[in-house]
Amino acid sequence: MKDFGQLLTAMVTPFDARGKVDLGAARELALMLVDSGSDGLVVAGTTGESPVIPEEEKIRLFRAVKEAVGDRATVIANTGNYNTEESIKLSREAQELGVDGVMLVVPYYNRPNQEGLYQHFKAIASSIELPVLLYNVPSRTGRNLETETVKRLAEMENIIAVKEAAGDMDQVSQLRNVTPPDFLIYSGDDSLTLPMLALGAHGVVSVASHLVGKRIKEMIIAFKEGKVKIAQSIHAELFPLMRAMFLTTNPVPVKTALKLMGYPVGDVKLPLVPLNEAELDKLKAVLRQYNLVS
Repeated sequence: MKDFGQLLTAMVTPFDARGKVDLGAARELALMLVDSGSDGLVVAGTTGESPVIPEEEKIRLFRAVKEAVGDRATVIANTGNYNTEESIKLSREAQELGVDGVMLVVPYYNRPNQEGLYQHFKAIASSIELPVLLYNVPSRTGRNLETETVKRLAEMENIIAVKEAAGDMDQVSQLRNVTPPDFLIYSGDDSLTLPMLALGAHGVVSVASHLVGKRIKEMIIAFKEGKVKIAQSIHAELFPLMRAMFLTTNPVPVKTALKLMGYPVGDVKLPLVPLNEAELDKLKAVLRQYNLVS
């Protein structure tokens, strides 16, 4: 069974002054993330502003990140959207580039029922050989990927994991009960990583790991080694920063934090807008607590 790793970073997408993907900055950021503990990178996902990146730029971004990190980390290309045919096409193109897996989000806006979700994911997974990470985030998609549907999908050889961001711990327990032991469950919320590890999750697809990747990795390792008190202490230490990453819509806070720390990631693109003055002051105060900015 393929293992994407325990700490995956949902990587921001750097943009240049014209709003185009900055491939050079993306390569540098990818290497920084691997150096700071990331086992894998999810590229052009929600945190990577996928809805505003044209397909041809996504392909160049996938290639650049994979070339930069090589075999040092897994590269998971976000290739899913609300159009099954488009998702199949992009997934096949990502496979040709040599990425290590694809992430497929629950289709948003058209909100298919559970059978539609099953057929959508089955069609994409059947079209490629790459391992698949499902992504359930009902707050953004308007549809929950129910546990029985995940159970059916987990029967496919290359659907090996789910990023669970529904925020429902009972659903996590149910997922662990109905899927095979080697099916990987990832937390989709930094602040729920430790609780989900306790319920059988494998790791996290993290936003805060852009800033404190090594500490998050230490928390995961401590828990897996039975050092629960240490893991709890790290969780408590990082909790304010984890919450600060959602002062407003992700990825606005994390991208702002990276810019304040000197990383050339550029601005978010419309329809997202920068932090307002009050939000920026709150973010700066939290970053100072962690000595991330002076």
